[in-house]
Order: sequence, then structure tokens, then C-alpha cells
Amino acid sequence: MDDHRPLRTFGRIKARTLKPRQAGLMESLLPHLALPEEGEIDPTELSPAVGPLVLEIGFGGGEHMVAQAGAAPGTRFIGVEPFINGVASCLRHIEEANVQNMRLHNGDARDVVARLPDGSADLAYVLFPDPWPKARHHKRRLIQAEFLDELARVMKPGAELRFATDWANYAAWTLEQLTRHPRFSWMAENAADWRSAWPGHVQTRYETKKLGDCAPIWLRFVRA
Repeated sequence: MDDHRPLRTFGRIKARTLKPRQAGLMESLLPHLALPEEGEIDPTELSPAVGPLVLEIGFGGGEHMVAQAGAAPGTRFIGVEPFINGVASCLRHIEEANVQNMRLHNGDARDVVARLPDGSADLAYVLFPDPWPKARHHKRRLIQAEFLDELARVMKPGAELRFATDWANYAAWTLEQLTRHPRFSWMAENAADWRSAWPGHVQTRYETKKLGDCAPIWLRFVRA
């Protein structure tokens, strides 16, 4: 066993047995939408769309990403989610909305980001990631200096990173990590900027459950 592999930054992979329709979509639709398992990812070859590239890291059930993709058919979307049930849910939304401009990865976001070209992403979302609230588990959080280095590499200058959480400590953690990173700047000008969602936000299923310890906190950063 490799003792030096990165810590997993997510919890359960599967919670319940997939419904027949979901299982069918995993077999029939996912192979057509899945990113290649190996090698560099060329965003220009992923979909008919030729516009900007948007990443959604941890898309949950896919409600937000599919709505965004449907509203911007000329934009390319890459979504990453390790949770199998979330991927199956997203596939159902994709089929129902008939969106053609997105590709998915059922696995670790770091594997995808590492294979994207420099300066290829125009916008990145990290919405309500696993908070790992216990102090001894903070090292498992996705937002770490090493991951931000890779994210900065693949984002274009001027690209925006949008982060949301309903755990106060994770918001403080993320703000500390990003404000001290040389390639990101916090965009907030007043309290309303982190108390309200950005324009066009689509509420996620997780968000409605209100499982955190505070109201959602919305953080926007620009890649210098």
C-alpha cells in the first residue's frame, strides 16, 4: 500500500441502492459523458459547446450544474462528484433537461484538475463540500494550499472561484487559505457579499437540508 497517497477529501461513496432508472443511466448515459480516465484532458474535445469552461467540484445531486448548463448551452461544464448516488441523480437531471454541454467524473476532483491544461478554466464552483468539522479531520478538507496551487494553475487570470458552505469554521478556514494564497483575491466589499448568494445561483438539495451550523456563507475569489 502506498503510504504517501493523498488523504481522501470526501466521505461515503454510496449511501443506498440505486433505483432501476438510476442504475440504467449509470450503464447507458454515463459512458458517453465520462471524462477519459487517463491522460491530459482537452476541454475543446469534450462537448459541442465552444464557449467558456466551468468546473463544478462536488456537484452533489447535480441540480445546480444542470440548471447552469441548460441556461448557458454555449458554455462547457465539467462536473466532479465522488458520491455514486449523486452522479446517478445528476444523470437523471441531464436526461430530463436534455443538456449536451457537460462531462462528468465520478471520483476525486484532484485527479481531474491535475490533468487539465494551464489557464483553461473560466469559472470554478465548490459548493457545500464535506466540512470535516472535527479538528483532527481538517487535513481532509478539499481546500488546502496544494489543491489551490493546482486550481490556480488551471484557471485563467481573472477567472472566478465561488465557494459556499454552511459551516462557520470551514468558511473561516477557506478565507484564511485563499487570502494568503498569492494567486487569489477575495472579492467582497461589504457583508452583503458573503451573506447572499451570487446572481443566478440555483439552490442545491443539500442546501435545503440546512445541515450546517450557520446560514450559508458565499465567498468569491478572483484568480490574479
